[in-house]
Amino acid sequence: MLKTYQERDIEIAMNALAMSYAIAKAQIDNACFKKPLKDAVSQYFSSFIGATNTPGLPSSPSPVLRSNGPGRPREAPIFLPNGILRAHVIKAESCLLMAILQLSQESVMSYIKCGLNLRRAYSSYSIVWQEYKRMGQEYTKHMDRDTVSAIQFGIGAVHLLLSSMPPKVLRIFSTLGWQSDKQLGFALLKVCLEGRGIRAPLASLTLLSYYTILSSFAPQLYAKQMMGPAIECLLDAQKHHPSSCFFLFFAARIARVARNIPLSTQSFAFAVESSRGEWAETAMRQMADYETGFNMALELDWEGAAIYFEQLSHENYWSAAFCRYFGGACREMLGQRTECILAFAEVPQMVKDNQNRKTYIDAHVQRRVEFFQQSGYQDMDFSLPGLEILLVWNAFEQMEAEALEKCLELVQHTLELVYEREKMEYNIRLRELVPTTTPPDYYDQRGILLLTKASILNALGRYNESIPHLNWVMDHKDTIKHETWVVPFAYWEAGVTSWGLGNVKKSRKLWQLALACNKYDFEYRMAVRLSLALSKCDEIGVSQTDAKDKKGLTTNGRKRMPIVE
Repeated sequence: MLKTYQERDIEIAMNALAMSYAIAKAQIDNACFKKPLKDAVSQYFSSFIGATNTPGLPSSPSPVLRSNGPGRPREAPIFLPNGILRAHVIKAESCLLMAILQLSQESVMSYIKCGLNLRRAYSSYSIVWQEYKRMGQEYTKHMDRDTVSAIQFGIGAVHLLLSSMPPKVLRIFSTLGWQSDKQLGFALLKVCLEGRGIRAPLASLTLLSYYTILSSFAPQLYAKQMMGPAIECLLDAQKHHPSSCFFLFFAARIARVARNIPLSTQSFAFAVESSRGEWAETAMRQMADYETGFNMALELDWEGAAIYFEQLSHENYWSAAFCRYFGGACREMLGQRTECILAFAEVPQMVKDNQNRKTYIDAHVQRRVEFFQQSGYQDMDFSLPGLEILLVWNAFEQMEAEALEKCLELVQHTLELVYEREKMEYNIRLRELVPTTTPPDYYDQRGILLLTKASILNALGRYNESIPHLNWVMDHKDTIKHETWVVPFAYWEAGVTSWGLGNVKKSRKLWQLALACNKYDFEYRMAVRLSLALSKCDEIGVSQTDAKDKKGLTTNGRKRMPIVE
């Protein structure tokens, strides 16, 4: 159930996890085990110290020995029974899995709920961890191997997940005196993996998820760095689970990051085949279809991509409105304007039907359709909706150079159409006094096209060529009124440009400016990307800087922020 976007499946999974949480909690609450007062006080202070230390690592107190009185031999320490320890682990893991489900929904409220569930999970894991450390080398006498594996996985996963959360969500934890430790998360997951306990496969999946998220959200910074560890983890997992559809799915994601789209598509097909007859068959097939559709778009096979997304829309997968919109966008890229308009016309009603669980992506595609409808779809020639989606998903980095060059030609041709329309409308104003037509206003279309062009140039490694296009967007940010997401995305691309030119300090400034933007489409998706980018800056020693922009002159004499110092 955890690998699907179907609302019904998610509801069933959440209910099952809530039930397992309640049962485990009841077992803990009703435990008749009682500690002597001295032991209870000792554990209280031990837990308190562990909860307040900076990296979040539970403390390691020495075993507490009980004495029956003066001159009498000391007795062995008393620990919580293994059944109660396992109940704590089940309680914690229920919260962790609920948090992962909420994280996948990518909304403001789901991020907050995810964070709170992660904290609840960590609190329960810490209790077991404290006992484990108190047991020392004799833990095997009091705790079974699988419970140890579960706490290693759980604490490691919590730290790794929290280290990837947007700063806006992390503030919840900083106010409670707790912060994540990414290195601790890595270490515990790897120990869990090497132990080959019951949670070793989940540790592999968590590490692979982390590697693919970093290399997909910010491939410019992480793709090369994460490729080696990802492949190593994948080979180890496939050695022990050669027919697992999950690891085949991750193999496909890793192949795409490596720009091997044919291998990626083939691996998605293998993942589907491997899941046939299993409980995950439908969910895996839909996920693979979604990713294969994106692969088709990355190869500029718009016909193939349209077929996949139209089918997913009919199946109501994830966001049916987005899948319908993407299918229509593919039809527009093929020059099938009528089919595109018919698809776009269905989007508002699909969003309305899904109002109770409307996502940010639903809101975006609805606004895009409304924007096109303002001109009666007469200005569709000035937009490339298929490439816009690849831009938002930061997917140009995964395309072959030949495909990128074709995209560049297409964008340039569309920019020329915008210029010709503007020239025509300005000529009317040269001939007629107080004409009935309004002055040309194509700032939104031009801004998106120039941002797309800059992103493609960055993907090709032609960083210097992207500078004037990004400066135009930032010079005219006050005139881009409808597509407010363009400006923060331009700051992101400007940071990538500076990174490619070796000016890491400037990159950090630009990404901080992007982080300061709010109330735009994809805000929290971009927040995750920016959080990863700023973490990368921290890793290489580029600390936080003043976000005030430096002033410079553009060619037209207006003030702007230079990308290169």
